[in-house]
Amino acid sequence: MKPSFLNLTSNHQLAYHLSEGKTPTVMFLGGFKSDMQGGKALALEAFCKARGQRFIRFDYSGHGQSSGKFIEGTIGSWKNDALAILRQLGSEKNILIGSSMGGWIALLLALAEPSRISGLITIAAAPDFTERRIWQQSSIEARRQLMEEGIYHAPSCYGEDPYPITRQLVEEGRHHLILGGAIDVRVPVRLLHGRLDPDVPWQTSAELMEKIASDDIELHVIKNAGHRLSEPNNLQLLCKTLEELLSR
Repeated sequence: MKPSFLNLTSNHQLAYHLSEGKTPTVMFLGGFKSDMQGGKALALEAFCKARGQRFIRFDYSGHGQSSGKFIEGTIGSWKNDALAILRQLGSEKNILIGSSMGGWIALLLALAEPSRISGLITIAAAPDFTERRIWQQSSIEARRQLMEEGIYHAPSCYGEDPYPITRQLVEEGRHHLILGGAIDVRVPVRLLHGRLDPDVPWQTSAELMEKIASDDIELHVIKNAGHRLSEPNNLQLLCKTLEELLSR
């Protein structure tokens, strides 16, 4: 099925799929260099359709079928994309589900629009990854390339093409770091993370649990799981977690 498009400017469009139903709206936010055709997005869509729940999945600019170039994107620009989707297509109350980078952006949305968020689920959340995972763990040569050439290509753990990492991504990301102090999010939060995650250690979600202000927060560490959490048992846990939040 072809996506719909949200026109932000005359030459900037965000691709999305919206399934109508009862509210709160469930909104899925994908990860870095991922798109809305992934297993988690489609499993959540099927789950929401089966229970008559309103659901949105979309592509950030430079991702999937949206306009723009990936290498021009930043945490701030992708956050603004997600805010536009939330504000123009969401409902009065919304449950955000963010995967990897999408977990970071979901938290930024919850901070920006607290009255519209009624629940939050993160999947292998990667807050502050531009600083902690890219900059701090890069080699001296990679940092030199970033500063002098403006870009370097990081190898992928999944047999895919290397990821282009830009100096702009790292430097702009510093305006959105959230792990330095308390995170004033007070809705129910569920944090899912694989114990064998090679990209973002599960302790990142444990740190989020300590820093998020909500009293209703749970961390689920899946013993033999990696980063993507797209295996059938992981998708079942994700849908079960969403069902629990919706039933509240």
